Amino acid sequence: MKKLEEYVRTIPDFPEKGIMFRDITTVIQDPDGLKLAIDTMQDKIKDIDFDVIVGPESRGFVFGTPIAYNMHKSMVLVRKKGKLPFETVSMDYDLEYGKATIEMHKDAIKPGAKVVIVDDLIATGGTVEAICKLVEQMGGEVVGMVFLIELAGLEGRKKLANYRVESALVYPGK
Repeated sequence: MKKLEEYVRTIPDFPEKGIMFRDITTVIQDPDGLKLAIDTMQDKIKDIDFDVIVGPESRGFVFGTPIAYNMHKSMVLVRKKGKLPFETVSMDYDLEYGKATIEMHKDAIKPGAKVVIVDDLIATGGTVEAICKLVEQMGGEVVGMVFLIELAGLEGRKKLANYRVESALVYPGK
C-alpha cells in the first residue's frame, strides 16, 4: 500500500512562482488514498474526548463528515458569509489581502460542547483561529484540531499555540 504522501500531487509554481501547491484532489479521487487520509486523521484524534466536529467549507466537509460518521459525532458546517439559511453568528478575520467572514448557525454549538476542528490544510492559521473564536463565543471549547496537510513554513501553528494541533502530513515550505 502506498504512503499518504504518495497520493498528494505537488504542482510547482502554482498559483505563483516559488509556491509548491499540494493538490489533494488526487487523494480523494483514489479510494485507497481517501481511506488512508480519513483513517490517519481520525487516528490523530482518537484519544480526544469531544462532542462535535466543526468543518469549514469546503474540504472540511469532505474530511470532517466521514470522521464524524465513523466516531458517531455530530458535524457542524462553517461557511462563508451568506451561505447558511438559518440565523447565524459570524466572525471576521484577516486574509493576506483583505478580510473575510465565516458563519455558522447560531444553534450549532451548545454551551459546554467539546469541539474538534477538521480541515484539509493549515497554512497561516487565520481561518482556523477565527473558527476557534466563533466556537468559544458560542460557549464551546475547542479541544483539538486535525489537518490533512500542514504547511509549516507559513507558521500557522504559532497562531494556534493554545490548542492541540495534529497534522497527517507536514511540508516544510509554503
